[in-house]
Amino acid sequence: MKQNTYSRLRKWASIVSLAVLTLGSLAGQTQSQSNPPIKLYVFDMGTLKSANPKPMLDLGITTTDMSVTAYLVVHPRGLLLFDTGVIPDDQIKPEGTTVARATVHKTLVGQLAEIGYKPSDITYLALSHGHYDHTANANEFAGATWIAQKAEREAMFGDSPPPRTYAPATFSALKDSKTKLVDGDYDVFGDGTVMLLLTPGHTPGHQCLYVKLAKTGAVVLTGDLYHYPFERTEKDANPYGGKVSGEESASRAKIEAFLQEKGATLWMGHDIIQCATLKKSPAHYE
Repeated sequence: MKQNTYSRLRKWASIVSLAVLTLGSLAGQTQSQSNPPIKLYVFDMGTLKSANPKPMLDLGITTTDMSVTAYLVVHPRGLLLFDTGVIPDDQIKPEGTTVARATVHKTLVGQLAEIGYKPSDITYLALSHGHYDHTANANEFAGATWIAQKAEREAMFGDSPPPRTYAPATFSALKDSKTKLVDGDYDVFGDGTVMLLLTPGHTPGHQCLYVKLAKTGAVVLTGDLYHYPFERTEKDANPYGGKVSGEESASRAKIEAFLQEKGATLWMGHDIIQCATLKKSPAHYE
Protein backbone atom coordinates (compact mmCIF):
# COMPACT_ATOMS: atom_id res chain seq x y z
CA MET A 1 0.00 0.00 0.00
CA LYS A 2 2.79 2.41 0.98
CA GLN A 3 4.62 1.48 -2.22
CA ASN A 4 1.55 2.35 -4.36
CA THR A 5 1.10 5.68 -2.55
CA TYR A 6 4.78 6.53 -3.09
CA SER A 7 4.50 5.68 -6.80
CA ARG A 8 1.44 7.85 -7.22
CA LEU A 9 3.17 10.76 -5.49
CA ARG A 10 6.21 10.42 -7.75
CA LYS A 11 3.92 10.31 -10.78
CA TRP A 12 2.11 13.48 -9.72
CA ALA A 13 5.40 15.22 -8.94
CA SER A 14 6.62 14.45 -12.45
CA ILE A 15 3.40 15.79 -13.95
CA VAL A 16 3.62 19.00 -11.90
CA SER A 17 7.29 19.49 -12.83
CA LEU A 18 6.49 19.02 -16.51
CA ALA A 19 3.61 21.50 -16.27
CA VAL A 20 5.84 24.08 -14.59
CA LEU A 21 8.51 23.68 -17.26
CA THR A 22 5.91 23.96 -20.04
CA LEU A 23 4.35 27.08 -18.54
CA GLY A 24 7.78 28.62 -18.07
CA SER A 25 8.68 27.91 -21.68
CA LEU A 26 5.40 29.39 -22.92
CA ALA A 27 5.90 32.46 -20.74
CA GLY A 28 9.39 32.90 -22.16
CA GLN A 29 8.04 32.61 -25.70
CA THR A 30 5.30 35.12 -24.95
CA GLN A 31 7.81 37.57 -23.45
CA SER A 32 10.10 37.12 -26.46
CA GLN A 33 7.23 37.76 -28.85
CA SER A 34 6.05 40.85 -26.95
CA ASN A 35 9.58 42.27 -26.74
CA PRO A 36 11.26 41.50 -30.05
CA PRO A 37 14.93 42.48 -30.39
CA ILE A 38 15.87 45.91 -31.68
CA LYS A 39 16.97 45.74 -35.31
CA LEU A 40 19.21 48.10 -37.25
CA TYR A 41 19.13 48.24 -41.05
CA VAL A 42 21.82 49.97 -43.11
CA PHE A 43 20.61 51.38 -46.44
CA ASP A 44 22.95 51.89 -49.38
CA MET A 45 22.28 55.43 -50.57
CA GLY A 46 25.14 55.67 -53.07
CA THR A 47 28.53 57.36 -53.20
CA LEU A 48 29.83 60.90 -53.15
CA LYS A 49 33.01 62.41 -54.56
CA SER A 50 34.98 64.67 -52.24
CA ALA A 51 34.57 68.36 -53.04
CA ASN A 52 38.23 68.99 -52.23
CA PRO A 53 40.41 65.86 -52.09
CA LYS A 54 43.78 67.66 -52.30
CA PRO A 55 44.36 68.15 -48.53
CA MET A 56 43.79 64.42 -48.01
CA LEU A 57 45.95 63.40 -50.96
CA ASP A 58 48.70 65.59 -49.51
CA LEU A 59 48.43 63.53 -46.30
CA GLY A 60 48.84 60.31 -48.29
CA ILE A 61 45.16 59.37 -48.10
CA THR A 62 44.27 57.75 -51.42
CA THR A 63 40.60 56.88 -50.84
CA THR A 64 38.65 60.12 -50.81
CA ASP A 65 35.32 58.94 -52.21
CA MET A 66 32.57 58.70 -49.60
CA SER A 67 29.66 56.36 -49.01
CA VAL A 68 26.17 57.69 -48.36
CA THR A 69 23.94 55.86 -45.91
CA ALA A 70 20.59 55.94 -44.17
CA TYR A 71 19.48 53.77 -41.27
CA LEU A 72 16.29 52.25 -39.92
CA VAL A 73 15.91 51.31 -36.26
CA VAL A 74 13.08 48.88 -35.60
CA HIS A 75 12.16 49.09 -31.92
CA PRO A 76 9.19 47.48 -30.11
CA ARG A 77 7.79 51.01 -29.62
CA GLY A 78 8.18 52.23 -33.19
CA LEU A 79 10.42 52.82 -36.19
CA LEU A 80 13.09 55.52 -36.45
CA LEU A 81 14.59 56.54 -39.79
CA PHE A 82 17.94 58.32 -39.55
CA ASP A 83 18.92 60.35 -42.66
CA THR A 84 17.40 60.01 -46.14
CA GLY A 85 20.10 60.03 -48.83
CA VAL A 86 21.68 62.37 -51.39
CA ILE A 87 19.50 62.15 -54.56
CA PRO A 88 15.67 62.09 -54.40
CA ASP A 89 14.15 58.73 -55.25
CA ASP A 90 12.14 60.11 -58.17
CA GLN A 91 15.41 60.87 -59.98
CA ILE A 92 16.90 57.38 -59.59
CA LYS A 93 16.96 55.39 -62.83
CA PRO A 94 17.28 51.57 -62.97
CA GLU A 95 20.83 51.88 -64.31
CA GLY A 96 21.73 54.43 -61.62
CA THR A 97 21.81 58.21 -61.54
CA THR A 98 24.67 60.67 -61.18
CA VAL A 99 24.01 64.26 -60.11
CA ALA A 100 27.03 66.50 -59.60
CA ARG A 101 29.33 64.53 -57.25
CA ALA A 102 26.81 61.87 -56.21
CA THR A 103 25.91 58.52 -57.76
CA VAL A 104 22.96 56.43 -56.54
CA HIS A 105 21.58 53.08 -57.73
CA LYS A 106 18.92 52.24 -55.13
CA THR A 107 15.93 54.20 -53.91
CA LEU A 108 15.26 54.59 -50.21
CA VAL A 109 11.56 53.76 -50.52
CA GLY A 110 12.45 50.69 -52.57
CA GLN A 111 14.83 49.44 -49.89
CA LEU A 112 12.16 50.00 -47.25
CA ALA A 113 9.64 48.05 -49.34
CA GLU A 114 12.09 45.17 -49.63
CA ILE A 115 11.84 44.66 -45.86
CA GLY A 116 8.10 45.21 -45.69
CA TYR A 117 7.77 48.90 -44.82
CA LYS A 118 6.44 52.03 -46.50
CA PRO A 119 6.98 55.70 -45.60
CA SER A 120 3.72 55.87 -43.65
CA ASP A 121 5.00 53.13 -41.31
CA ILE A 122 7.83 55.31 -40.01
CA THR A 123 7.13 56.60 -36.49
CA TYR A 124 10.04 59.02 -36.17
CA LEU A 125 12.33 60.79 -38.61
CA ALA A 126 15.67 62.18 -37.43
CA LEU A 127 18.28 63.86 -39.60
CA SER A 128 21.89 64.02 -38.52
CA HIS A 129 21.75 67.52 -40.01
CA GLY A 130 20.24 69.47 -42.88
CA HIS A 131 22.91 69.14 -45.58
CA TYR A 132 21.70 68.00 -48.99
CA ASP A 133 23.37 64.58 -48.84
CA HIS A 134 21.28 63.64 -45.79
CA THR A 135 17.88 65.12 -46.67
CA ALA A 136 17.16 64.05 -50.28
CA ASN A 137 14.00 62.10 -49.41
CA ALA A 138 12.96 63.86 -46.21
CA ASN A 139 9.69 65.06 -47.75
CA GLU A 140 8.57 61.43 -48.17
CA PHE A 141 8.46 61.09 -44.38
CA ALA A 142 6.59 64.24 -43.42
CA GLY A 143 3.89 61.98 -41.95
CA ALA A 144 6.28 60.81 -39.24
CA THR A 145 7.16 62.79 -36.14
CA TRP A 146 10.30 64.74 -36.94
CA ILE A 147 12.71 64.81 -33.99
CA ALA A 148 14.72 67.97 -34.59
CA GLN A 149 17.33 69.83 -32.63
CA LYS A 150 16.11 73.41 -32.14
CA ALA A 151 19.27 74.90 -33.61
CA GLU A 152 19.10 72.74 -36.72
CA ARG A 153 15.45 73.48 -37.39
CA GLU A 154 16.26 77.17 -37.08
CA ALA A 155 19.04 76.77 -39.65
CA MET A 156 16.62 74.99 -42.00
CA PHE A 157 13.51 77.15 -41.54
CA GLY A 158 14.62 80.33 -39.78
CA ASP A 159 14.41 83.90 -41.04
CA SER A 160 17.84 83.68 -42.67
CA PRO A 161 18.19 81.50 -45.77
CA PRO A 162 20.05 78.26 -45.05
CA PRO A 163 23.64 77.92 -46.35
CA ARG A 164 24.17 76.59 -49.87
CA THR A 165 25.00 73.14 -48.49
CA TYR A 166 21.30 72.79 -47.59
CA ALA A 167 18.71 71.91 -50.25
CA PRO A 168 15.42 73.37 -48.92
CA ALA A 169 13.27 71.77 -51.62
CA THR A 170 14.16 68.32 -50.28
CA PHE A 171 12.86 68.99 -46.77
CA SER A 172 10.23 71.71 -47.26
CA ALA A 173 7.37 69.40 -46.18
CA LEU A 174 8.89 69.04 -42.72
CA LYS A 175 8.05 72.65 -41.89
CA ASP A 176 4.44 71.70 -41.18
CA SER A 177 4.99 68.12 -40.04
CA LYS A 178 4.47 66.96 -36.48
CA THR A 179 7.73 67.94 -34.78
CA LYS A 180 9.41 67.08 -31.49
CA LEU A 181 11.87 69.89 -30.82
CA VAL A 182 14.80 68.98 -28.57
CA ASP A 183 17.82 70.87 -27.33
CA GLY A 184 20.43 68.33 -26.31
CA ASP A 185 20.63 64.55 -26.07
CA TYR A 186 17.30 62.78 -26.44
CA ASP A 187 16.15 59.27 -25.50
CA VAL A 188 13.90 58.37 -28.45
CA PHE A 189 11.97 55.44 -26.94
CA GLY A 190 12.51 56.20 -23.26
CA ASP A 191 14.51 53.08 -22.42
CA GLY A 192 18.10 54.18 -23.13
CA THR A 193 18.54 51.94 -26.18
CA VAL A 194 18.20 54.58 -28.92
CA MET A 195 19.52 58.07 -28.27
CA LEU A 196 20.14 61.16 -30.35
CA LEU A 197 23.34 62.89 -29.22
CA LEU A 198 23.72 66.61 -29.83
CA THR A 199 27.10 67.25 -31.51
CA PRO A 200 27.13 70.80 -32.91
CA GLY A 201 29.88 72.26 -35.04
CA HIS A 202 29.52 70.81 -38.51
CA THR A 203 26.10 72.47 -38.43
CA PRO A 204 24.39 74.27 -35.50
CA GLY A 205 22.26 71.30 -34.49
CA HIS A 206 24.18 68.32 -35.79
CA GLN A 207 23.41 65.06 -33.99
CA CYS A 208 24.70 61.48 -33.87
CA LEU A 209 22.65 58.36 -33.13
CA TYR A 210 23.38 55.74 -30.46
CA VAL A 211 21.79 52.29 -30.80
CA LYS A 212 22.24 49.53 -28.23
CA LEU A 213 21.91 46.13 -29.92
CA ALA A 214 21.63 42.87 -27.98
CA LYS A 215 23.92 40.77 -30.19
CA THR A 216 26.03 43.29 -32.11
CA GLY A 217 26.65 45.57 -29.17
CA ALA A 218 26.30 49.34 -29.03
CA VAL A 219 27.05 51.50 -32.07
CA VAL A 220 27.20 55.26 -32.67
CA LEU A 221 26.28 56.52 -36.14
CA THR A 222 28.29 59.66 -36.77
CA GLY A 223 26.45 61.69 -39.37
CA ASP A 224 29.15 64.16 -40.44
CA LEU A 225 30.94 64.49 -37.11
CA TYR A 226 33.59 62.43 -38.89
CA HIS A 227 33.94 61.62 -42.59
CA TYR A 228 37.18 59.62 -42.68
CA PRO A 229 39.14 57.57 -40.12
CA PHE A 230 42.13 59.93 -40.20
CA GLU A 231 40.00 62.59 -38.55
CA ARG A 232 40.20 60.57 -35.33
CA THR A 233 43.96 60.09 -35.44
CA GLU A 234 44.92 63.54 -36.76
CA LYS A 235 43.81 65.77 -33.89
CA ASP A 236 40.85 67.97 -34.87
CA ALA A 237 41.56 67.41 -38.56
CA ASN A 238 39.21 68.90 -41.12
CA PRO A 239 39.09 66.72 -44.25
CA TYR A 240 39.11 69.86 -46.40
CA GLY A 241 42.21 71.31 -44.78
CA GLY A 242 43.07 72.94 -41.48
CA LYS A 243 41.29 72.22 -38.21
CA VAL A 244 37.65 71.94 -37.25
CA SER A 245 36.06 74.61 -35.07
CA GLY A 246 36.35 74.53 -31.30
CA GLU A 247 32.68 73.60 -31.08
CA GLU A 248 33.11 70.62 -33.39
CA SER A 249 36.28 69.59 -31.55
CA ALA A 250 34.29 69.57 -28.30
CA SER A 251 31.59 67.44 -29.96
CA ARG A 252 34.20 64.93 -31.09
CA ALA A 253 35.62 64.78 -27.57
CA LYS A 254 32.12 64.19 -26.23
CA ILE A 255 31.54 61.27 -28.57
CA GLU A 256 34.96 59.72 -27.92
CA ALA A 257 34.20 59.80 -24.17
CA PHE A 258 30.72 58.39 -24.82
CA LEU A 259 32.19 55.51 -26.83
CA GLN A 260 34.47 54.64 -23.93
CA GLU A 261 31.64 54.88 -21.40
CA LYS A 262 29.27 52.68 -23.37
CA GLY A 263 31.82 50.34 -24.97
CA ALA A 264 30.32 51.34 -28.30
CA THR A 265 31.68 51.10 -31.84
CA LEU A 266 31.80 54.11 -34.18
CA TRP A 267 30.21 53.75 -37.62
CA MET A 268 31.09 56.58 -40.01
CA GLY A 269 28.38 56.94 -42.60
CA HIS A 270 30.77 58.48 -45.13
CA ASP A 271 33.66 56.05 -44.59
CA ILE A 272 33.41 54.06 -47.81
CA ILE A 273 35.92 51.45 -46.63
CA GLN A 274 34.14 50.73 -43.35
CA CYS A 275 30.74 50.93 -45.02
CA ALA A 276 31.72 48.19 -47.48
CA THR A 277 32.18 45.81 -44.54
CA LEU A 278 28.69 46.42 -43.11
CA LYS A 279 25.67 44.26 -43.89
CA LYS A 280 23.20 46.16 -46.06
CA SER A 281 19.45 45.86 -46.00
CA PRO A 282 17.59 43.49 -46.30
CA ALA A 283 20.13 41.99 -43.89
CA HIS A 284 20.17 43.64 -40.48
CA TYR A 285 21.90 43.84 -37.11
CA GLU A 286 20.39 42.85 -33.78
